[in-house]
Amino acid sequence: MALSVITRNVWVLLGHIQRRAFQQSARCVSQAASKAEPAVEENEAVNPTFVNRNPRNLEQMSLAVKDRGWKTIWPHKEFYHRLVFSRTQHHVTAEVFSSSSLDPVLTCSTKEWALKRELPSTNCVAACQAVGEVLAQRCKQAGITRMVYRAIPWSYRSDAVQSFRKSMKDRGIILSEPRRKYIGT
Repeated sequence: MALSVITRNVWVLLGHIQRRAFQQSARCVSQAASKAEPAVEENEAVNPTFVNRNPRNLEQMSLAVKDRGWKTIWPHKEFYHRLVFSRTQHHVTAEVFSSSSLDPVLTCSTKEWALKRELPSTNCVAACQAVGEVLAQRCKQAGITRMVYRAIPWSYRSDAVQSFRKSMKDRGIILSEPRRKYIGT
């Protein structure tokens, strides 16, 4: 009998505590809602100092500076990313270079074992297409969707180069960059 009275008292006490906590939280919510709305001018104020935390932001908007280089050099230097495709007697290689570095940003080659074991030959048209598909996937993962590709004029018409270009385009890579926008000040 004494045990049932104690448990009943404990339940009543817990009920009081819960009701009191609910009343306090409801009071806090109503107090927060009674604050005045901020003025429209405060909301639209822009900080005079702005730090761009995305280094490729200007590049994606075509506002970044492209290094022009000399007019007499080939290939031209006016690009953000450049695609270089090369075929040798034994292998096919494709590399994406950034304008700011001499080292390639992304590479794909039939020298890679994962690609080599799936191909009957490492220098055929099918190998060029496979390299294009894999490089396009890597470019998508890196966030590079536009790049300059200027094939050597006498090798442009080959079936291998055409299948490489087609596989890159089919995967959503645009093989030209937009012209740089000049904003007058």
